[in-house]
Amino acid sequence: MYTRRLSAFAFWLLVSTRLVSLPSFLQKTPRTGRGEMDYVYGPGKNHLFVPGPVNIPDPVIRAMTRNNEDYRSPAIPAMTKILLEDVKKIFKTTSGTPFLIPTTGTGAWESALTNTLSPGDRTVSFLIGQFSLLWIDQQQRLGFNVDVVESEWGQGANLDILASKLAADTAHTIKAVCIVHNETATGVTNNLAKVRKILDNYGHPALFLVDGVSSICALDFRMDEWGVDVALTGSQKALSLPTGMGIVCASPKAIEASKTAKSYRVFFDWKDYIKFYNLGTFWPYTPSIQLLYGLRAALDLLFEEGLDNVIERHTRLGKATRLAVEAWGLKNCTQKEEWFSDTVTAVVVPPYIDSSEIVRRAWKRYNLSLGLGLNKVAGKVFRIGHLGNLNELQLLGCLAGVEMVLKDVGYPVKLGSGVAAASAFLQNNTPMIPSRI
Repeated sequence: MYTRRLSAFAFWLLVSTRLVSLPSFLQKTPRTGRGEMDYVYGPGKNHLFVPGPVNIPDPVIRAMTRNNEDYRSPAIPAMTKILLEDVKKIFKTTSGTPFLIPTTGTGAWESALTNTLSPGDRTVSFLIGQFSLLWIDQQQRLGFNVDVVESEWGQGANLDILASKLAADTAHTIKAVCIVHNETATGVTNNLAKVRKILDNYGHPALFLVDGVSSICALDFRMDEWGVDVALTGSQKALSLPTGMGIVCASPKAIEASKTAKSYRVFFDWKDYIKFYNLGTFWPYTPSIQLLYGLRAALDLLFEEGLDNVIERHTRLGKATRLAVEAWGLKNCTQKEEWFSDTVTAVVVPPYIDSSEIVRRAWKRYNLSLGLGLNKVAGKVFRIGHLGNLNELQLLGCLAGVEMVLKDVGYPVKLGSGVAAASAFLQNNTPMIPSRI
């Protein structure tokens, strides 16, 4: 069961109806006379360091604490119009058309594919980890002919193979190149500018579709400059909102492709959105009012900090985390520096340690949430998420907690070693807070 793009409410609903089982370390008989959820209480604040969902800043929580409103009143369309223009800024596009869809990243995937492709169309997609695997699975189940380019988990997309496939495809049978910008299962970031360069070198007209779920608003992303045709993200990642909004942005080329694409779509059909955009009412069905106000607040925070400053902050946090891992004597799952992610670090543990025990103990003893290893790397890695509305001192608290857990499970870490390495780097590289200068 993969819950990256499944809301907490939906997950617990499935558990309550026994359609899925809780992980073993969450199974506990509730205390007599108390509610079933009481056992999750821990003093202080939960330290949430999974690579999404992430911490929600207080101004966003306050913005969402409001009653429902009539989305057909003049107020919501007026706010939506401005939101759509501002959302284009996080993709760094002036020509793209954004869609705010009440869904998860998985739904955003489906929107990108079904609006631009027809059943039987050939795609090239890169398998480098769990979430690229799931997107490939979706493409296959939707009836596309997928050329899978597989790499060892911990490596980036093999772009040499992409080049050879494009060079051989003189008939232009490849209709789309699909790539996950940042694979959160392994902490690998792919070079999108290089993908665009390869497409241009061969003059290939394939659409360029990008999963930016754990990259957009945290890593450098340039939709127009890199010629991305469809980009997508999820509200629960770097935007630091609750799960529930899939944000898709389509280039003019993608919009044109949607006019002839024959894949079945109803809920995700861009045509319905564009119809209501033109009418000035913007919504073909009921949006989440609370998430719209939350998005407004989240964008305001990003723009106040400055998007380039946000990206630089993630670069610092990623580097500090990797220095801590090195000081612990552990290895990064990502095999080359060029692929290092600044939003998540997957840490490889020694063979005598089960990484799931690290995650279990962190949550049960220190109220620290870390990411599990998934699929091929289950039990072999744990993941530290460092994305969203997060600062240097929060990260140092997480690293201190990880050191204690490593000691608990029998790894001979020197307490304070990783924190010292990260602190030294951050002390020398953290600028003044822009709004307080």
